Amino acid sequence: MQIEHHPLSVEFPEFKDAIHKLKLGNAHFSKLFDEYDNADKAINRAENGAEHLADAALESLKKVRISLKDQLFQLLQTAAVA
Repeated sequence: MQIEHHPLSVEFPEFKDAIHKLKLGNAHFSKLFDEYDNADKAINRAENGAEHLADAALESLKKVRISLKDQLFQLLQTAAVA
């Protein structure tokens, strides 16, 4: 069974344009976005069996992804208000 990954534009489709603008114009957002994307891809590879990752490491990576997602969401909300 193929497990889907969670790109930010799918997680927050209502912010698709804002994600694009912030990636281009906000270095902090862009850095967090890249970290989120890398973590998401690593989780996807592990869950789909392409790479082996110990359970504890996978859970830790998932927590990192959630934290990054929360930070990115706050930046998106702030940009939407501005």
